[in-house]
Amino acid sequence: MNTVDAMAQLLRETGVTRFVCFPTSPVIEAMANAGMRPIICRQERVGVGIADGIARASAGAETAVFAMQFGPGVENAFAGITTAYSDSSPVLLLPLGHPRPKQGVPGYFDPALSLPSVTKLYETLNVPERLSDSLRRAFVALRQGRRGPALVEVPWDVATQELSEPPAPLNLLPPVRSRGHSADIERVAKRLLAAKRPVVLAGQGVHYAGATAQLVALAEWLDLPVATTLLGKGTFPEDHALALGTGGVGLPGVLVDTLKEADLVLGVGSSLSRHYMTVKIPAGIPVLQITNAHDDIAREYAVEEAVVGDAALVLDDLLACLRDLTGGKPRPREGLRATLARRRADWLAAWAHKLENNEKPMTPYRVIAECMKAIPPRDAIVTHDAGSPRDQLTPFYRAAPGGYLSWGKSHALGSGLGLIMGAKLVHPEKVCMNFMGDAAFGMVGLDIETAVRCSIPTITVVLKNSTMAVETQSMARSHELYRTRDLGGDYAGVSRELGAHAETIEDPAEIGAAFKRAREVTETRGQPVVLQFLTSSETAVSERAAFGMF
Repeated sequence: MNTVDAMAQLLRETGVTRFVCFPTSPVIEAMANAGMRPIICRQERVGVGIADGIARASAGAETAVFAMQFGPGVENAFAGITTAYSDSSPVLLLPLGHPRPKQGVPGYFDPALSLPSVTKLYETLNVPERLSDSLRRAFVALRQGRRGPALVEVPWDVATQELSEPPAPLNLLPPVRSRGHSADIERVAKRLLAAKRPVVLAGQGVHYAGATAQLVALAEWLDLPVATTLLGKGTFPEDHALALGTGGVGLPGVLVDTLKEADLVLGVGSSLSRHYMTVKIPAGIPVLQITNAHDDIAREYAVEEAVVGDAALVLDDLLACLRDLTGGKPRPREGLRATLARRRADWLAAWAHKLENNEKPMTPYRVIAECMKAIPPRDAIVTHDAGSPRDQLTPFYRAAPGGYLSWGKSHALGSGLGLIMGAKLVHPEKVCMNFMGDAAFGMVGLDIETAVRCSIPTITVVLKNSTMAVETQSMARSHELYRTRDLGGDYAGVSRELGAHAETIEDPAEIGAAFKRAREVTETRGQPVVLQFLTSSETAVSERAAFGMF
């Protein structure tokens, strides 16, 4: 057999049953011939996003694969790859490469000069005999330690070359999980017991470790308030009495008030990066860290204690240590839950004029509030797009465990559409919704047709205000002179022509009914839905950058 047929055979033997691709490559043909379903997207960036959504929604349990052609195919995929790399998402990338005689020739795009900077592993399969070794290394990169995309480029001439003998089996290892050192864990336990106002900041590592139950158990044993990073949203149930919500550009008031008073922060499953999309730990508060990647330790905060290990295993051992230290008796904190409930209620009351607003055009906050009433978060998986939809949604949407795909670092507008399609492929039983604005729809709106053609019944919520509201301050003069922030279009009309069920909603009283109809359409007819809500040009964001930008 030739190289790509052998590659397809090996991937099928690992359990791969589907892959995302565009537009043409012998890799695609070989994988389809081996019985793997190809999901053809409309553009490469969205295709990588679909694979990325599969990886996130399955917590890496399903191997997410994206295949593309050389040259423009790789170039157009670049933004999606940077997104996966930024968020440590395990996506296997299989680009076709230029034939070996053309590699390194001036005038030909050479991915080896750029893509290694945004992949955990980059290899060019320069001879067929390296196939099994290259794929095995790629799977190690995908499964072990901090996750991330792995890329194996197959030059065109190698792709069609015959193998001299059958490929060796991959004999893949499952993810290797390590426990933390007992002495490190004991030091963290004692610091938690000694602190008067500790706070936990949970990241995406909790999700990939499947450690939500352990995190809840730890929080309840010591009455620990739990906040999450953007990537960690959905790792702790946000309807829990100890939930502080998510830290990003938009912050829940209860998180701000509680973190300001904290005398200790424990990061769990997080790199604790400083970025304008992350919650900032105020200066002077001691920081402890649990991570599965040693190079995360004290990267941007002066961490005082650290444990390296799988979040679920470390939290199990940490709770066992705490039980020994407390004689088997939990340590509730008197009045804490009542204080958090009061702070949460006060914050929501301050935003009631947005969340319950009956004016036309409606506020996006009213859309978010009615969405949660119509479709319970425990029935859903939700993601957002960049800019205003992200900053408006993340503080107020109370995510259930595994019910949110959040992002925000190195991400292009439109990323949410691919992510939510990937999530729906993994969890067909869930109501999968992405929230986007005018600009994001303009970037990727034609891939609504991908959802239609591939029978992926998602709900796309377009918060249409016909402007770039988030740029109101930064583009004030240019807008005054040239109307630079104005955007427009009938996105429901476009989506209807692409085969989706689409509605335009103008009356706030109709929001809840629209969401219920959308759910019914996706569940009974298997048809994607686009809901276009005509909203105000909202610029207010809850507690924006409360602790400074970096």
